Amino acid sequence: MSNSPEKKGVSAIDFFCIGFGAIVGVGWAVSINGWMTNCGGPVPAGIGYLLCLIMMVPVALCYCELVPMMPVAGGGMAFAFKAFNDKVATISGWAAFGAFVFIIPWEAIQITDVLGYLIPALKEGDPLYSVMGSDVYLSTIIIGVVCSVVIFAINMRGLASAALLQKVLCIFLIGCAIVGAIAALIGGNPENLRPIYDVTNPEIYGTAEGLKSVSHKSMFGGCFAIVSQAAFFLAGFETIPQGVEDAGGDLKGVGKTVVLSVSMACIFYALLLFCFGYGYDWQEFAHLPRPAAASMFPLLFPGAAGTVLFWILTIGAVAGLFTTWNGFFTASANLLMAMARGRLIPKIFAKQNANGVAVNGQIVCLILSLAGPFVGANMIDPLTSFSAAAFMLSWTLTAWSLVLLRKNHPEMERPYKIPGGMAMGLFAAILMTVVLVCAFIPVSPFYVTDMAVKMFIIWMVIGIVFYLVSGGQRKGLSEAELEEGVFGEHKG
Repeated sequence: MSNSPEKKGVSAIDFFCIGFGAIVGVGWAVSINGWMTNCGGPVPAGIGYLLCLIMMVPVALCYCELVPMMPVAGGGMAFAFKAFNDKVATISGWAAFGAFVFIIPWEAIQITDVLGYLIPALKEGDPLYSVMGSDVYLSTIIIGVVCSVVIFAINMRGLASAALLQKVLCIFLIGCAIVGAIAALIGGNPENLRPIYDVTNPEIYGTAEGLKSVSHKSMFGGCFAIVSQAAFFLAGFETIPQGVEDAGGDLKGVGKTVVLSVSMACIFYALLLFCFGYGYDWQEFAHLPRPAAASMFPLLFPGAAGTVLFWILTIGAVAGLFTTWNGFFTASANLLMAMARGRLIPKIFAKQNANGVAVNGQIVCLILSLAGPFVGANMIDPLTSFSAAAFMLSWTLTAWSLVLLRKNHPEMERPYKIPGGMAMGLFAAILMTVVLVCAFIPVSPFYVTDMAVKMFIIWMVIGIVFYLVSGGQRKGLSEAELEEGVFGEHKG
């Protein structure tokens, strides 16, 4: 277990910055034109994120009740352990860990990709090799490796150090985004939002290489198309449950930050989609280089103003990239540690240092982060879709955990009870189950892509193998001892 919460100095505000910063990250800057084209325009994409509130807030409310009930690293894994059994806990935890840990190389890829656009000299000359058609250069590998080591060093100092960095970066990226949104409204035109919905432009959509292929044919479908990736871009709130062992003060307040961070992120994304769509013709916006949100401004404001805005948005994008990278680094390591404490995976991953840092988990995260710059930018979309599918599975099991815990363990202390009680929990569980199933149906607008499905199956098989391999370590322990490993002093 980690040290006493009072010694950590990590408040509810810190956790909001950790969660919100991990959610909004860099996606708003580098992926916003992709959201527009995937949904058929900025309006359906913006509406889609507002509709995501209907899906995400009930799930976040489940965490809001469960986190202060069981304030331990592991989050959904620990909840499933108490509500179901160790097998379901393994499924939930391993899915969440996969979703978490593949965000880390995603960020490492993004930093090299973004800097490659900003500093063309980084990609001059012959590449070392190509992956899925994406060239990889020695200079970008070096940048990704250095950034990975810096993030690792900060997180090895403990959550308080990571939280301080997160707070500073989070405030900065929000400020940059607000400046960009206001500038887009000043220089824009409502005609840029038209056509409100369109998936017929041959320069954007089609079957040829480099064109978008979408399964929806109506604005209704376009609004829901964002769901297949929204789980990835809204998942940062999961960093809050993973760090709750280090919380100080009111745990109920910490739980509420989950709902607040999710709600603010959905509104944040929707507003930026409407503002940037207003600022520049969205069908031309589709072809702008990353970070697209920054690349728009030299075209919108020729001269010094456009250049200044470009750099403000670009620096904000880089700050956002680090907030997600930083937030998920510790969250991934803590989840791996929590699973190992319950012997759901080999106990070697349970090791902590004097600061309560999950040492071996951090090393695993560092290795995966270092791998990111070596695989190239074309792995970004497959990693996004895979993580979205894995998050959906974990959230579905968490919602059902709340339902079962309310039914089978009414005696457990609940510092916070969600509005609507059991009915809200059932709504979240049923809704997430439907979304999860649709994510694996090819004709569904929620479908996460063929490659993501293959990655998901392979990843879950690896988790099953780890569970079986650690069976010998579980065999010598009673159920109470395994529960002690997962919950420690918070056995409920």
